[in-house]
Amino acid sequence: MKKVLVFTSTFPSFVQGDATPPFVYELSERLAKKWLDITVLTPRVPGSKNYEIKDNMKIYRYPYFFRSSWEKLNDWAILPNIKKNKRLIFQIPFLFIGGFVALIKIVRKENIETIHAHWLIPQWLLACIYKKIWNKKIKILCTTHGGDIFGIRGRFWTFLKKFVLNTITHLTVVSSAIKIEVQRLNPPMILPIHVIPMGVDTDNFNPNNYDESIKKKYNVNWPLLLFVGRLAEKKWVKYLIDAMPAIIKKYSTVKLLIIWWWPLEEELWRQSEQLKLHNNVIFTWPVMHKYLPKYFATADIFVWPSVIAKDGDSEGFGLVFVEAILSWCITIWSNLYGITDIIQNGETWYLVESWNSKDIEQKIAFCLENIETLQSQRENRIKYIADKFGWKVISERYFNLLK
Repeated sequence: MKKVLVFTSTFPSFVQGDATPPFVYELSERLAKKWLDITVLTPRVPGSKNYEIKDNMKIYRYPYFFRSSWEKLNDWAILPNIKKNKRLIFQIPFLFIGGFVALIKIVRKENIETIHAHWLIPQWLLACIYKKIWNKKIKILCTTHGGDIFGIRGRFWTFLKKFVLNTITHLTVVSSAIKIEVQRLNPPMILPIHVIPMGVDTDNFNPNNYDESIKKKYNVNWPLLLFVGRLAEKKWVKYLIDAMPAIIKKYSTVKLLIIWWWPLEEELWRQSEQLKLHNNVIFTWPVMHKYLPKYFATADIFVWPSVIAKDGDSEGFGLVFVEAILSWCITIWSNLYGITDIIQNGETWYLVESWNSKDIEQKIAFCLENIETLQSQRENRIKYIADKFGWKVISERYFNLLK
């Protein structure tokens, strides 16, 4: 069996209440079933185990700061954590040092042949430094999910990106938009770039998860709008909230359920209160990924008004849309490059203009006015999505690169 090290900062801790997106875990777990010997190396988070075996994978979590309770840098996502708490920037050198020491140790201990590194900082960079200094024969597959390409800019970071691209064996990007951005970064590209998104478990995300108790809990009659995601600038819920007063005039019983992760929750709460939307806009606490299927299956419309942030960060792919569509939820998202691999306007549901609350309002109103017709058309669209983004197809493509 080929020995592969999955080197990532996005991996579930399996601590109660952890809402870390599980896509790296789900890919790795499926690769472990395809006769690959998978070892995972990821930073420790408060409450996690330093080592465990789960689903045929050895999982090592390395310490990087003085106490586990202080290791907040990698608790869910590194860049958003730094933006929310600038003091965490002082943990970055320790994260690099701890990761590099652990990488040397685990590659040697587990006789690793290939490193599959997710995210530029710090995994790509540390894997490439290791290859240059210690093990020139080791193969490196890097996967970018968008934030590390769109959200980290400047001459210094461009230099590091080019260093990585000239060192690794293969590069996978989760959308065509990221591939274009990488090609702009380093033309002409000799390195092969493979567009392979993360996948979705079609057994979990389906309309059979409809749960009437959700509507009872939040006193929802009809219709139910849903947003799931981090309340960051690039997922700017502000424009969706701005559209709500006009929607409420047409549909007084409408409810918008926002399942959120920081950092902009306080700002959006204030906006909702100022617009007197407290009866129609509901902010919930983060929900663990395994419980999300029932929310998607119960909602009528899923809306994600994403924009390009001031620092250039943009959505890389939008896996949550695949989950929503498979759950038979009508979907609306901004017309940005990352989503066009999934959404074909008027085909696999609807696109709106970025920064445009009026367009969001009109698209939601159109969908509600024609909801029976739209719901009758969704079965063929779901088959298209399942065939293209189901884990069976996606894991096979990654397996062919790693085997």
